[in-house]
Amino acid sequence: MARPVTLFTGQWADLSISELAPKAKEMGFDGLELACWGDHFDVDQALADDNYVSEKWQLLQDNGLECFSISNHLVGQAVCDLIDERHQAILSPKIWGDGAPEGVRQRAAQGMIDTAKAARKFFDCRPGGPNDFPVAVNGFTGSSIWHSIYAFPPTDQNYWNKGFEDFGNRFGPILDAFEAVNVNFALEVHPTEIAFDIASAERAIEAVGGHKRFGFNYDPSHLGYQGVDYVKFIRNFPDRIYHVHMKDVWWGHGDGTVGVFGGHTDFTDPRRFWDFRSLGHGDINFEEIIVALNDVNYLGPLSIEWEDGRMDRFHGAAEACAFTKKVDFKPSTLAFDSAFDKENQ
Repeated sequence: MARPVTLFTGQWADLSISELAPKAKEMGFDGLELACWGDHFDVDQALADDNYVSEKWQLLQDNGLECFSISNHLVGQAVCDLIDERHQAILSPKIWGDGAPEGVRQRAAQGMIDTAKAARKFFDCRPGGPNDFPVAVNGFTGSSIWHSIYAFPPTDQNYWNKGFEDFGNRFGPILDAFEAVNVNFALEVHPTEIAFDIASAERAIEAVGGHKRFGFNYDPSHLGYQGVDYVKFIRNFPDRIYHVHMKDVWWGHGDGTVGVFGGHTDFTDPRRFWDFRSLGHGDINFEEIIVALNDVNYLGPLSIEWEDGRMDRFHGAAEACAFTKKVDFKPSTLAFDSAFDKENQ
C-alpha cells in the first residue's frame, strides 16, 4: 500500500464520531477525514478548548486511526454564493445570523479563517507531532456566477470576470490567513463552485494571483460525467493537488429522458444520465489516476467520499476501502531495465 486510505465523514454525520470511528476501523480504514459538521469536528470548540483537540486525537488513537485533513465544505459554500433559504439548512445559526446575504458571506469567510486556525491547532496537537503531509482544509468556495453558466439572456465575459473578481476579493484574505498558520486550502472542483473543470480551475488560480495556499481536493467523479479529462487535471496542476477524494461515477446510463444537467430528478432515478457509484462500480479509471498521482509525487492520503444511493453504505464503504488498497501502488524506485547494466548486476 502506497498511501493511507481514509474515510471522509461528511456523509456519516448522522452517526457520532465515537460511533463511526470503530466502524471505520472495522471496515479497514487507516484514518478519517473529519467533517466540520455533526459532532465530528467543531471549529469553535477546537479553538476555545485545548482538551477538545487532545480528546479528539485520543479517540482516533483508541481506534487505531489517523487524520490528515479536515473539511468545511458547508461554510465555504456560503463565502461566494448568492444566498437563499437553502443555505440556512446547512449553516449553523452563528453563520446564518439573520440571513441577510452579505452578512452570511462575511461570517462564512471568518468561519473559514477560523477553520484554518483550528486545523493548525488540531494537527499541532497530534501525538508524536504533525504529519509529514501538509495540513489541508478541504472545502467549497461557492460562486456568484454559477447560475449564469448556461443562461439566457446570454452571459458575456465581462459578467463572468466580475464573478472571478468577487471570488478573488473574498478568498484572498482567507488564503492570507491560511498562509499565516501554514495550512493549505483545497477546493473540491465541483459544479456550483467557482472552479468546476480545468479551464475554470486555471481561471480561479489567476483570480487569487497564484496564491500558493490555493489548491485542489482532487475528485474525479465531478469531472468524468462532464466530459472533462480527469487524469489531465492531475497533470495540469501537479503542485496544487493538496488532497485526493476517491469517488466513482457512471455516465451514459438512463433512458435518454434526462441529460447531464440532471433534469430536476433525484439521485438514483433510473432515467438519469449519470449517478455517483461506489468505487469500482462506475466508469472512472482509477489505474490511470494512481499512475498520474505517482508521476506528480502525491504522497498524501486517498480519502473515500462514499456516495451510492443504490447500495448499503457499510457494505459499500468496506468494499471501496478494499478496492482502493488494491488499486494503489508505490512508484518504482529504479528503472525496470537497469539490471541489464553490468554495473547493477
